[in-house]
Amino acid sequence: MSDSIDFARTLRWNPTDAERLLWKHLRRRKVDGFRFRRQRPFGPFVCDFICLEAKLIVELDGSQHAEQATYDARRDAFMRSYGFRVLRFWNGHVTAETEAVLETIFAALHRKDMDGRYD
Repeated sequence: MSDSIDFARTLRWNPTDAERLLWKHLRRRKVDGFRFRRQRPFGPFVCDFICLEAKLIVELDGSQHAEQATYDARRDAFMRSYGFRVLRFWNGHVTAETEAVLETIFAALHRKDMDGRYD
């Protein structure tokens, strides 16, 4: 477990621009009072953002994710097997359409049917 904790710490210390921007909006219960954590270990994986009370995980994907779709699908299936929903956004979408991404996350916090990639 300490390896995943150390890896999560490294990710927290070195966020992408999109992660830094989204965290500015998600931290301190700014989205309807829901608490998000960032770079949180989840089994053998690390979630970009997770809201435990809503069972919602938000993942931001860079260009490398285009080549690792199989890995991402396996990872998402693992998280969903614990009852979590996984929202995925491209980094570019987060930086270009921040308000739209935040509106989608807000909706997903209240609608349990929202899951998958949102571009």
